[in-house]
Amino acid sequence: MTSSRPGPNLSRIATSLGVSIATVSNALSGKGRVSGQLVERIREHAAELGYVPSQAGRALRTGRSGVIGLVLPDIANPLFPKIAQAIEFAASAAGYGVLIADSRGDAATQVEAINRLVERGVDGMVVIPRRATRISSVACPVAVIDTPSTPGNTVSADHWQGGREIAVHLAGLGHQRILIIGNNRESSVQNDRAGGIRAGLRPAMQAETLWIDELERDGGSGCPLGLAERVKQGFTAFAALSDLQALRALTELQQAGINVPADVSVTGFDDLIWSPVVTPSLTTVRMDMDRIAGIAVSALADTIGKSSAREGMLVTAEIERVAMQLIVRQSSGPCEPGIKNLRDGEHVR
Repeated sequence: MTSSRPGPNLSRIATSLGVSIATVSNALSGKGRVSGQLVERIREHAAELGYVPSQAGRALRTGRSGVIGLVLPDIANPLFPKIAQAIEFAASAAGYGVLIADSRGDAATQVEAINRLVERGVDGMVVIPRRATRISSVACPVAVIDTPSTPGNTVSADHWQGGREIAVHLAGLGHQRILIIGNNRESSVQNDRAGGIRAGLRPAMQAETLWIDELERDGGSGCPLGLAERVKQGFTAFAALSDLQALRALTELQQAGINVPADVSVTGFDDLIWSPVVTPSLTTVRMDMDRIAGIAVSALADTIGKSSAREGMLVTAEIERVAMQLIVRQSSGPCEPGIKNLRDGEHVR
């Protein structure tokens, strides 16, 4: 039978060692004047008894909750649960719990989510902003994970460099006309990715950008992207700015009878969980979320620990951008001049 007796408290430890409760408290918290030898004895005895410090008690002593907040822009997007997991792991290693809030892609809801976490007493928070929004006045230190071009950004993937990786990869395969596919022109992340692709083009290469949000204003949600017509115009590579948009492109091309990668290539960003198992498996660019989360949480914890930390402080980190990794799979292949252009529904040889 499992015992229901509560674990040892400070009083039991103090009585066992014949010292005061205040001495035990100071030794375990690292405060007060307690000799190093006695501190070691108290901590060893506490460990032997299975003492676990009360989070509530620690909060009363330190004025801190031991909890950080995490604000995500859209928990329904399969990318953000991966990020949340990385943040939670890094926070746990740093001795913090995590409260998660979802802004559901809405700027007003993002403000409400931030205020709700502040009301719950978080020591600081990590915010991944909704597209094209800036984090300004928040009543605790804040680490921002967005893109290096965002003012006040703490750390993020180097989305521009990731775009260059895609362009260099497609150039090496012989592609000259690329259609960049994004779903939100206002997204700082997507604009940086698109900018990186353009920066990585060779002189003979051309790129155009299709913004799905603008297309759908006229055609309605889920309208065709018209990619078969783009293939007839001579585009041989479709560089989507997220794996979700790459999947949409891949599906539309296959439904039109266009073979990927024999006729055209498709690439994405983020390396979502299904990207290796779709047919063909998706060439994409992966973020090192574990490293990004570790840098953000470490910088946030350091700021929280400083007595000079101010409310609303945007946290800075020594490393502010983390390189992305190109993952080459089956959806990208060589473009042989004169073979890949489809005109009038036929292969041109």
